[in-house]
Amino acid sequence: MQYRFDGPEDAPVLVIGPSLGTTWHMWDRQIPELSQHWRIFRYDLPGHGGAPAHAAASVAELGDRLLATLDGLGVQRFGYAGCSIGGAIGADLALRHPHRVASLALVASSPRFGTADEFRQRGVIVRTNGLEPMARTAPERWFTPGFAAAQPAIVEWAVQMVRTTDPGCYIAACEALAAFDIRGALGRIGVPTLVLVGAEDQVTGPAEARTLVAGIPDARLALVPGASHLAPVEQPAAVSDLLLMHFSTAWQQDTSAAIPVLPTVPGPATPAVPFAPVAEIAPAAVAADAPAPTPDVRHEQGTKVRREVLGDAHVDGVNASADAFTEDFQELVTRYAWGEVWSRDGLDRRTRSVITLTALVASGHLEGLAAHTRAALRNGLTPAEIKEVLLQTAVYCGIPAAGAAFAVAQQVIQEETTPPA
Repeated sequence: MQYRFDGPEDAPVLVIGPSLGTTWHMWDRQIPELSQHWRIFRYDLPGHGGAPAHAAASVAELGDRLLATLDGLGVQRFGYAGCSIGGAIGADLALRHPHRVASLALVASSPRFGTADEFRQRGVIVRTNGLEPMARTAPERWFTPGFAAAQPAIVEWAVQMVRTTDPGCYIAACEALAAFDIRGALGRIGVPTLVLVGAEDQVTGPAEARTLVAGIPDARLALVPGASHLAPVEQPAAVSDLLLMHFSTAWQQDTSAAIPVLPTVPGPATPAVPFAPVAEIAPAAVAADAPAPTPDVRHEQGTKVRREVLGDAHVDGVNASADAFTEDFQELVTRYAWGEVWSRDGLDRRTRSVITLTALVASGHLEGLAAHTRAALRNGLTPAEIKEVLLQTAVYCGIPAAGAAFAVAQQVIQEETTPPA
């Protein structure tokens, strides 16, 4: 990974992770204060800020790459603060490698980011239109209206960060966030955790923050007034002070040069003095019980793949309309079509989408073509490639069948690839 260090070489390491579409520079205004106490390690996501454009398929893969980089530098145990997807990486590391993470701060983060459909459609829009739609709407997602109006230079800097990101890596990050869901695992995060959120964040706001605090044992909440999604940029002093307060108390036993391995579930953090007027760390909440796992592996895999390919909205609609007469058929479809055939490794999903579109046109089953056109876009086919598939069907399946398919596909493509206003 592309990274940089700031601060004394002999200080404990504090890793800081960026948000999607940003670079390590989003943390610039925290560095002067934090680097007085820790050796700050900042990194860029793949394809962001000039980092090599080697896309990662999941949040876990991003975490594994980060650990491999830290291993190469001899860093074994560290504190971690991350914003948005950077927070997701930190939470994933705390779950899978609790002996490596000494203390955790989740900034503008969530146990599940919106819906899988939202992020997969964002990938479709970028694949079709490039990153300009994301760049154009970044200021309203990241900043409060007053800040955006008063700080045009920062707004332009934010827009340029998105424009210079590699589209393929951005799409892969959207897919990673679409699949990220740790709601059932929050109770297993056993490191001192601060959940920090801008009071006006419309992306991952206070509701998502409270879900994290309710699920993570002994987690504390800090609500930052006058800040939206990129709170470290919009309210740098407040965020710096809150991070300093959290890591200075929760990490106070972990500051030696040879950092020991602490117990997996440390005790409660030392209570912090109320920090007015910027924000206050709220008392810890009681952890919720994690739901029991589904024992039917084939059905569980089929449901997962069906949702990834067709989208949550489609699958939820099918499930809602099922009754005693149709539920066994839906069970069969989920278990065998999606849990077995679509889950096989012999073909990638792009190829399976090409075959499925062709088969639907050839058989005249256009009632399923809209859903599978959406699936094809999410599986990586471009509108131009879908057009070529339908032109091929015109030769081998007939002009009338292909003409009807073009009408269905055209409407779906317009709906799925039109950027938000």
